[in-house]
Amino acid sequence: MKKLGLIILVLGSVLLIQANSSKYTEDSKLSETLFSLGFTKPNHFINYSTEQVEQGKELVYEGRTIGPDGKQSRFISKYYNCLSCHNTVKEDPNPAVSDPEARLDYAIQNDIPFLQATTFRGIVSRESFYNGDYEKKYGDLVEPARNNLREAIQLCAVQCAQGRKLESWELEAILAYFWTIDYTLAELNLSDDELFQLNYASERGRERQAIDLLRTKYLKASPATFVSAPQNLKKGYEAKGSSSRGKEIFERSCLHCHEPDGVSSASFHTDFSFDFLERTFYKNKSISFYSLIRNGTYAMPGHRPYMPNYSKERLSDKQVEDLRAYIELKAQS
Repeated sequence: MKKLGLIILVLGSVLLIQANSSKYTEDSKLSETLFSLGFTKPNHFINYSTEQVEQGKELVYEGRTIGPDGKQSRFISKYYNCLSCHNTVKEDPNPAVSDPEARLDYAIQNDIPFLQATTFRGIVSRESFYNGDYEKKYGDLVEPARNNLREAIQLCAVQCAQGRKLESWELEAILAYFWTIDYTLAELNLSDDELFQLNYASERGRERQAIDLLRTKYLKASPATFVSAPQNLKKGYEAKGSSSRGKEIFERSCLHCHEPDGVSSASFHTDFSFDFLERTFYKNKSISFYSLIRNGTYAMPGHRPYMPNYSKERLSDKQVEDLRAYIELKAQS
């Protein structure tokens, strides 16, 4: 009888927790869940207003907004806005893994761009920025931005977007918007069992256990490894390319900037474009198609627009060959 009573007690406790488990649901925000469990708030945490969120969203999407003085603000950059390089939605099927092949599949399935820079989704829950090889590109400018989201945003505005330094109210507005697009628990792919474990641990005072579980579900920093063009431009990366995959990359990545009304002055929407692009595969290394992808270009006096480079985490060697296969197919048709 004692054993039966214990089983009933345990089952009753489980049912009670399940009944009250709405504390954390699939719709709960990652950061809000972590903070309620006692996780330390980062230095970029702010209490924000609805007005700030709207201002921040307009700054991200349009590059300007109505300021506190009631007037239209100046464009952050004459050349780019944030969406030139960043998504604002989930872009990795598993936010704990940076896999360009899986990301391309996800982009195709969800009809989103396939871009050089990481998504803003969940950025407030990251702990490090401009990681890996970005010091090779921006040198000492990376140091203050590495562990400070405000400084990372400023670096992006001034260097990446070739724009101006943000005013304090603009920076806080962008942060406000970022806090509203943190991951939900559903986007972290928590199973029903893991969601139950999360609520169970919280109910039993095991907050550290719940925090540790959540922190396995997303990247705290996005890796960035810069790679070189292949030694032999004709052989390329010696991986067989898929023209169908290359078509998706071309349309979701290249044309994001190089379409007729894109931010680049070079449009890739004609048969001539494919002929031109095919020829660039075999040019000398400094201006070859491979070099442009792997090294990008740099802003110069009198011509500040430039092309950002693709790290191996954002475009694999295989995907470069997929792109080449598509371009060669179009050039020969």
